[in-house]
Amino acid sequence: MTSSSALLTEELQCSICLDVFTDPVSTPCGHNFCKNCLSQCWDNSQTCKCPYCKETFNHRPDLKINMTLRMVVDYFKMKELKRRQQYAVDVTLDPDTANPYLILSDGGKQVRHGDIKQKLPNNPERFDYYVSVLGKQGFSSGRFYFEVQVKGKTAWALGVARESTKRKGDIILNPRNGYWTVWLFYWNEYAAFSGRPVPLSLRVKPQRIGVFVDYEEGLVSFYDAETSSHIYSFTGQSFTEKLYPYFSPSFGYNGTNVTPLIITPVSCKK
Repeated sequence: MTSSSALLTEELQCSICLDVFTDPVSTPCGHNFCKNCLSQCWDNSQTCKCPYCKETFNHRPDLKINMTLRMVVDYFKMKELKRRQQYAVDVTLDPDTANPYLILSDGGKQVRHGDIKQKLPNNPERFDYYVSVLGKQGFSSGRFYFEVQVKGKTAWALGVARESTKRKGDIILNPRNGYWTVWLFYWNEYAAFSGRPVPLSLRVKPQRIGVFVDYEEGLVSFYDAETSSHIYSFTGQSFTEKLYPYFSPSFGYNGTNVTPLIITPVSCKK
């Protein structure tokens, strides 16, 4: 990263989550934060004060998104995605981890939910409750990026999972349990599963999702690969073992969600 890019990153960084702004808002004292970060900060406090300069406000300010700053941030995050696409890796699905209701394509690039439970060995690696599957390729250092087509789906989940994560029974898919994921459910509701679900307000329904991981930095970021816009980032994570791409096409829901998730080749835009 050039020194100018590093300086811009610092200027566009929320001092609460330490990531580039998402839906930036400005306080009366003139400091900027992610809307969700500041709202959660004030929800958990008896007073409303600026997390940066500590100025206290008599009344909770009505937070309006700073549209000019958001446009600057979105433009920067597009440059950002191009850099991260340079770390694209070839990912294929691991049939030994696939829930018995999942149908994988012969090439290991597509997965969808089927109506019939297949007779498969109940090996330790296989998900037996969640309709999930992992990639064959694991990563324990460096950076990697992959893209998945989600067009036509009404529910899905994507991200990465720690090698030693629980695969059997009900699972809470959050970082504490070794899962860093973003979800679509109920057709148009998006969320990231951090300590608790974080609702995501997306202006455009994504058709292709990009997932980027920087192992040493402890970063997992999600992008709308078609609009080059940032969706969500898990920051400040501590990775100590292999990470595997995670996929869930979710249930078929009476034929409304049978379109497969498709791992697609990465085409870096000029």
